[in-house]
Amino acid sequence: MVVQVVLVHGVRTSVTMWRAQVEYLRERGTPVVAVSLPGHGPRMAEPFTLDGAFATIDDAVQDAATRGPVLLAGHSMGGLLSIEYVGREDRPPVAGFIAASCTAIPRGAALTTYRVLARGFYSLPDRGMWLTDKVLDRTLPPATRDDFGAGGYAIAAQDTALRSLSVLDLIAALRRIDVPLWFINGQYDQLRVNEKLFQRLVPHSELIVVPRTTHLVTAMRPEVFNALLHLAITTLEET
Repeated sequence: MVVQVVLVHGVRTSVTMWRAQVEYLRERGTPVVAVSLPGHGPRMAEPFTLDGAFATIDDAVQDAATRGPVLLAGHSMGGLLSIEYVGREDRPPVAGFIAASCTAIPRGAALTTYRVLARGFYSLPDRGMWLTDKVLDRTLPPATRDDFGAGGYAIAAQDTALRSLSVLDLIAALRRIDVPLWFINGQYDQLRVNEKLFQRLVPHSELIVVPRTTHLVTAMRPEVFNALLHLAITTLEET
């Protein structure tokens, strides 16, 4: 059967962050759907809740699973949510999983510091968008430069979403994951802090670190990420 791909975006951004991957997969002939989480993109008027986020992921996975094996891929917050989802005790119908830029446990001082910094950043004039634009201009290639913000930035949902992540039991979830799993991080990703722990908790997983890349691995080096999608899809097709 044909592998079905479900993509889950990160905090603040939207489905547009996956434009390069969606285009690649469609050209490849691989069915793909990128979900919109509550409070983000076209759903920005909705409040973000964990229940709503998991329901969104589950609806997409359950629907895709009626047509073939599902490869779930999540980036950043979307990756953390997907770890919790794939590691559920009821074993959702996911055949393979890519967890990108999300090998950190979102708790304690690190999460608190990140939230404080984010609130301070968005208290700046223009909510700090001038700085965001400057960083993206310097780090992303022209082909993907506008993808992260094309669906709007979910500034209002960010703090609620980050706070919600602290209740996830990622260690328990990781221990239950028994499907092929690829951890993908950028070399300079700040969320690499627990990558070795995550890999130990899922001994059959693969850890792939993309050189010269930050947290925005899908957009900074889309051709590499697309090649890793191809690797995962091919692996599932051969099993």
